[in-house]
Amino acid sequence: MREVLLAQDSVLITFVEALLRDANIEFAVLDRNLHSMHIAPGWAPQRVMVNTEQWERARQVLLDAELGPYLTKEKE
Repeated sequence: MREVLLAQDSVLITFVEALLRDANIEFAVLDRNLHSMHIAPGWAPQRVMVNTEQWERARQVLLDAELGPYLTKEKE
């Protein structure tokens, strides 16, 4: 799996989940439990992971939704 997005905003994560689900792209949201801890809510960003084979397609879906600023930078 490969990270496609990293964000602290739960509403944004929910939107991304809906976009990926509608595009039939398998994904997982990691660190959701850390994000929701009562100690300091929002301090831990959540990672949206997709299958490596679907990473480029997932990025395009999110770019089409104008979420480019939230995408994980491509590693060279």
